[in-house]
Amino acid sequence: MAKTNPFQFIQQVRSEVSKVVWPTRREVLLTTGMVVAMAALTALFFSLVDLAIRSGLNGILGAFG
Repeated sequence: MAKTNPFQFIQQVRSEVSKVVWPTRREVLLTTGMVVAMAALTALFFSLVDLAIRSGLNGILGAFG
């Protein structure tokens, strides 16, 4: 593997960073909102599944107690 001196390395890094397309503020806010909404829906879903399983087990185990 070829060695690169620090000056060349910094030039290459700057060149690559200049190619990055950064998201707009609107895109960041929109995707953040979508992530928060999906996390809330997932939490609600698993809470309901947990409640259903707990109720089912209490019903089954309560019949023997």
